[in-house]
Amino acid sequence: MINKKLVKKGAALALALAITAPALAPAEVAAQNKFKVESVKFNGMKAPTTVDEMVKTYTNASVTVKYQNGKEKTFPLTYKTLFKSEDKVATVKGERVPAGTPIDVNGNPIVDPSSPEKKYFVSDAPDSNTILNPINGKLYMITHYEYQTVDAAGKSAYGLVPASMSLTELNQNSKTGELKAKSVKKIDFSAVNGLWIPCNGSMSPWNTHLGSEEYEPDARQFLDTQSKTRSQVETFAQFYFGDKSKANPYFYGFTPEITVDKKGKASVVKHYSTGRISHELAKVMPDNRTVYFGDDGGNTGLFMYVADKEKDLSAGTLYAAKFKQTGSENGGSGDLEWINLGHATDKEVEDIIKSGITFNDIFETSEVPAEGFTAIKQYSYGKIEYLKVKPGKEKAAAFLETRRYAAMLGATTEFNKMEGVTLNEKDRKLYLAISDQSKSMEKDPTGKDPADHIQLPKIKSGVTYELGLKKGQTDSKGKAIHSSYVAPSMHGLIVGEDLPKADAYGNTANVDKVANPDNLSYSEAMRTLFIGEDSGNHTNNYVWAYNVDTKELARILSVPAGAEATGLNAIDNRNNYAYIFSNFQHPGDEIADRSITAVNKDELLKAVDEQIGINKTGGIGYISGLPFFTKMSDAASKKSASK
Repeated sequence: MINKKLVKKGAALALALAITAPALAPAEVAAQNKFKVESVKFNGMKAPTTVDEMVKTYTNASVTVKYQNGKEKTFPLTYKTLFKSEDKVATVKGERVPAGTPIDVNGNPIVDPSSPEKKYFVSDAPDSNTILNPINGKLYMITHYEYQTVDAAGKSAYGLVPASMSLTELNQNSKTGELKAKSVKKIDFSAVNGLWIPCNGSMSPWNTHLGSEEYEPDARQFLDTQSKTRSQVETFAQFYFGDKSKANPYFYGFTPEITVDKKGKASVVKHYSTGRISHELAKVMPDNRTVYFGDDGGNTGLFMYVADKEKDLSAGTLYAAKFKQTGSENGGSGDLEWINLGHATDKEVEDIIKSGITFNDIFETSEVPAEGFTAIKQYSYGKIEYLKVKPGKEKAAAFLETRRYAAMLGATTEFNKMEGVTLNEKDRKLYLAISDQSKSMEKDPTGKDPADHIQLPKIKSGVTYELGLKKGQTDSKGKAIHSSYVAPSMHGLIVGEDLPKADAYGNTANVDKVANPDNLSYSEAMRTLFIGEDSGNHTNNYVWAYNVDTKELARILSVPAGAEATGLNAIDNRNNYAYIFSNFQHPGDEIADRSITAVNKDELLKAVDEQIGINKTGGIGYISGLPFFTKMSDAASKKSASK
């Protein structure tokens, strides 16, 4: 998947910010005009075809740089692993434990009771990586450990074990840019009642980490003492607090913000005023006030938050989008009408939670259509509900039952598997991943759903959407939205291609197109959108580079069979070096159920299990081998062999 042309970008993107290896600072570039970069393109790699390739996390892609003096040079890429979640690199109360081990409210590692040796839990699902800008001269990385797939006995542990994050101090080689973990610590979430299924995350413009809590537990189902939700939240509470009576679904489903101080100590707050949904991640716009959220799951919504003050997400106004379909070509398109759900502060919402409020304190319910009740359908409950907000409980509904309340006010809750969000600042465009465009995003064949705003083509391998951002927009009641980054519409940009039947490698989507986009990250310097897959339709998941000018797509990384590519983060500049981070999680998952004939499936499973461990660990690392711009005179003085 070689790019066929290069884009001329004119005067100068700060070259320094160009690629995943050392780069000149913008000031240095300005002083060396003859070595400015004119364009960058990624040259893709083939999909893996052997058992050996299908087990590895690797790249043999390359990147070509064209300079303004007309010279070109091509650099091969490689992948470097920092550590795996099972590696004993974290220090907890003086003890070395695996990086993916969760800790309880007292900061103690949590023991897996199914382990005969009483070993600690170890998450196999590392996700988000934020590499903060240097703090007191030091580099820090915050990593999510999203969940525990299975326990030591092989039983599902998903959503039962408290999740965690780690803070890693990184050593950076000043000559090569290579990173190594100097120290790893677990982050204390005791001030916010623990951490629930943190998926992806982002770095705020003010150099903090914004995490997530997805698949929030359903507070209505929690009231049924025999429900799966009640059991899940109580098991979580028993592991975390040592007391299942402290279980409360309203503790979870928010945006955690992690700040690292000059001494390298992390502190945590949860932003309750950003609403309680299945947070995939929060992405802050350049105004330091407007935030967009992915809402993962089926029958979900699109939400926007506008903070009262810059660089402060403790108070603001929450909006939900109503999708008005305008087309079905190239994935689909629609206008967005923004519905004001209300204003709140973190403290107001936290106080409501602390009051002991329950779902039944917020809503009246009916099992059948009734006067005064609104029919809705949304992710956490999964079927039609008839609801009425009790007098005076509007704020509780808006910020603790955000998706339900949004649906009651007419917002769209029909999105399916809404995942990553990222920003192209120069072009004022937002990119949004719909990993699986099916089910609630198709036309309702029964005509029984309360709303059917979205009637798009079924595309199981998903669509990446583009949303333009504008100022001067108003909400559904005609009132001004105090933001210059409001999306009035969205349309498909990159569309997957489903196959009528599985190919010889078990792929049910075209292997040379993106399938099930999940993580998104954009590089301003490279004019490139990076896309990581969470694909049940590709046997191996990939990371892709999409040039927004040439529209060329290149595969640049393959992760182990059955694994998901997570933690994607294109970093334009850390101490004049740039990096593309990407993890893998749950290797070998569901491979046994695939129809694979191109290689011996039993040998593939054996290799994954022996070399990595099926659903036992995940890897944290980054793509390396990109240009060393501080020696650009050497690179630019010779013609590339690849020209």
